[in-house]
Amino acid sequence: MSDIETKPFFLMSNTIQHYAWGSIDSFSQLFEIANPQQQPQAELWMGAHPNGCSRVEYQGQPTLLSELIASDPVSFLSAHTAQTFGELPYLFKILAAEQALSIQVHPSKSEAEQGFAKENAAQIPLTAAHRNYKDPNHKPELVYALTDYQAMNGFRPINEIVEHFQRLAIEPLQPLLEHLEQHQTEAGLERFFTELLSFSGSEKQVAIEQLMAYAQTHHEHALCQLIIRLSETYPHDIGLFAPLILNVLTLKPGQAMYLDARTPHAYLKGTGLEIMANSDNVLRAGLTPKHIDITELAKCTRFTEKPASTLLFTPQVTDDVLLFAVPVADFKFAIYPQPNQCLVNVSSAEILLAIDHDATLTAADGQSITIHKGQSVFIPAYTEHYQLSSLGRVAKAYN
Repeated sequence: MSDIETKPFFLMSNTIQHYAWGSIDSFSQLFEIANPQQQPQAELWMGAHPNGCSRVEYQGQPTLLSELIASDPVSFLSAHTAQTFGELPYLFKILAAEQALSIQVHPSKSEAEQGFAKENAAQIPLTAAHRNYKDPNHKPELVYALTDYQAMNGFRPINEIVEHFQRLAIEPLQPLLEHLEQHQTEAGLERFFTELLSFSGSEKQVAIEQLMAYAQTHHEHALCQLIIRLSETYPHDIGLFAPLILNVLTLKPGQAMYLDARTPHAYLKGTGLEIMANSDNVLRAGLTPKHIDITELAKCTRFTEKPASTLLFTPQVTDDVLLFAVPVADFKFAIYPQPNQCLVNVSSAEILLAIDHDATLTAADGQSITIHKGQSVFIPAYTEHYQLSSLGRVAKAYN
């Protein structure tokens, strides 16, 4: 056993991303994380992603988590994870949205591999604004709400979309709408969605003006209130039509939602935990000033209805643990509601986050660590098992 394997727990120092849509006070209210400069605090990253890698202390020195893992991937990740992924295969986040994020689709694994190779062959720089693929990986994700958490996820039933647009009676959209009325199929929805996104010039301007006039006239309706709120941040964006096309839902604290590849979605407002495959691939579909590649977006989108009954992800309850067993190998997620000397077996690298109260972890050799709410700890695969106690919820990311 190497010197490394005598340390069961590594307290993490995590990067905060100050994206413009973030909340100024959510992290401080929920986790007492200071914000002296009153910047938007959008995401706190826990993991080994190069755009915001966590640091841990090793041999008395602050060390990047990615470097620690690279020093002995089998010991830290487990032999299986090291062989399958070669890195920590997930990124764990606290996400606090004060304003809406862009409408997005994440490609499948094969689409990401092909698109990444194609853009590399074309010598498009990774930092280029028109680059679609930052890596060859898919990006399924799960969000667990800490506050009321409003989002859009998947296409509404097509007949519902038709009814919404019939009520609007927007002149420039009539030919598009008539085609969808007659072709209530995946192909019909694809044509409707992509041609709507392609609107430009005076046609787009008139369509958005008529949408906003309708929303103002019917402002007592929740969907119209949402469109008005989105227009304050994105006044001339064709994505303002999205709430009429995609399912809109508000997760209550403790509810979770899974977002598979090829599914359009957007986070609108609220704070939650998010865990995803270790990828940064995003194809945008509106509510953004950034590049939109409609052809590539359409190629990577599944144009199927997503029934409202399938939007929430129900955990399995086992021995007072809530297990969110998502259908991908990259990550799993669990919540321990109030663990009391709970024995946790470790089969892969884990990250634990204290949500409500301090949490204490004790290894088999008696070494222990206490983390405060909002703090996280990295647990190598070699730790094998530990006891966990807290008066509140503890979240676990693993694979």
